[in-house]
Amino acid sequence: MVSAGLEILGLSLCVIGSLLVMVACGLPMWKVTAFIEANIVVAQTIWDGLWMSCVVQSTGQMQCKVHDSVLALSHDLQAARALTIISSVMGVLGLMVVIAGAQCTNCIRTEYVKARVVNAGGAIYIISGVFVLVPLCWMANNIISDFYNPQVPASKKREIGAALYIGWAATALLLIGGALLCCSCPSSGNSGYSVKYAPTKRTTQNGDYDKRNYV
Repeated sequence: MVSAGLEILGLSLCVIGSLLVMVACGLPMWKVTAFIEANIVVAQTIWDGLWMSCVVQSTGQMQCKVHDSVLALSHDLQAARALTIISSVMGVLGLMVVIAGAQCTNCIRTEYVKARVVNAGGAIYIISGVFVLVPLCWMANNIISDFYNPQVPASKKREIGAALYIGWAATALLLIGGALLCCSCPSSGNSGYSVKYAPTKRTTQNGDYDKRNYV
């Protein structure tokens, strides 16, 4: 019962984490305009994302432009694109693996094998969390380095956007949920030992028990 509860809790955290990864992948707010020095009062805010760049006017109007070329992007954006997509695909794959081995399903009969399948699904989710953590930390490091670099113009400096915070939250959920799934173990009801029952005593034609039953 405890193992089933851990599976449900771990799977719930992992599913939420995978959804947040997909949300962070699609949001354009990975880098946002830094309001410093001459940029304190501006009429527009610039958002840079994995797939597009958006300009938000002070009037509330927003214009977005999809990145024309993948090769023209910086290395951190290219890596973030690839790793977040891989992480999302692994999240879907991990969901199917965990459901196949969950105790509430009958896809697999043997309890020991079911537990190992759930453990494999937890490992997939942990790897998925690591894949999305790498581009997040890489991009955050570049943003902070450029922000404190005096050679970078103030108009080019950016701050950490909301998508990075969502990605970090998703990473935490994936790692915690995957660890819970890896702690799943076979139920104690099936210990692996077969139960042997004594054969029933046979009676003779006259109604007496066969003497071989007492030998």
